Amino acid sequence: METVERIKPAIVGIGTFQKLRSPPVNFLGTGFVIEDGLHAITNTHVIADFSSGAGKKDTLIIMTGRGDKPELRNASIVALDKVHDLALLRFEGTALPVMKLGDARRIKEGKSMAFTGFPIGMVLGFYPVTHRATISSITPVILPAQNVRQLDATKIRELQQSAYKVFQLDGTAYPGNSGSPLYDPDTGEVYGVVNMVFIKGKKESILSDPSGISYAIPGNYITDLLNHQN
Repeated sequence: METVERIKPAIVGIGTFQKLRSPPVNFLGTGFVIEDGLHAITNTHVIADFSSGAGKKDTLIIMTGRGDKPELRNASIVALDKVHDLALLRFEGTALPVMKLGDARRIKEGKSMAFTGFPIGMVLGFYPVTHRATISSITPVILPAQNVRQLDATKIRELQQSAYKVFQLDGTAYPGNSGSPLYDPDTGEVYGVVNMVFIKGKKESILSDPSGISYAIPGNYITDLLNHQN
């Protein structure tokens, strides 16, 4: 598909680097390049440990290129939208190809989409994988992507008050797909960011027995995040 080949250079890996660790690179998730070619979007939960200060000895990086030895570039966090699980990063080096944002408010149920990312990380080398998906529903979500281990009445009320609509996808995504762009396979325009996978049983079964149900944050929240920076 021509569109996929065109957008692949804009798909990056998100990770951390620590020289004395083995291996030195810790893959965290997927991201995609926007705006001036030096900024990338991913999920807040992808970089949660780093942004909370847990990874003080690590350097945040993006990975670009293909093969066994991707190019590593230092990155920094520009902005976080924890409510909508979005993070804006800036990285060093020359500008990369970018993906354009479409108007997610115009997307209807039944629309055919695609998403590209790194579903199982760098296990087989640094090669992006593309999946097709259909927007099966536009549904409210009340559980944020951050780990919620205990829910009481107060927490449930808070979540209900902050509910917003997401795209439910009829498509198989995996943990490494977090941060992957959801885009129109004809135009390459981005309409969302993959951020959650529905797990049927224990999380260990996600690779061997995927549910085929995934979720994506609508792209209008990316636009809001960018507008707050200008």
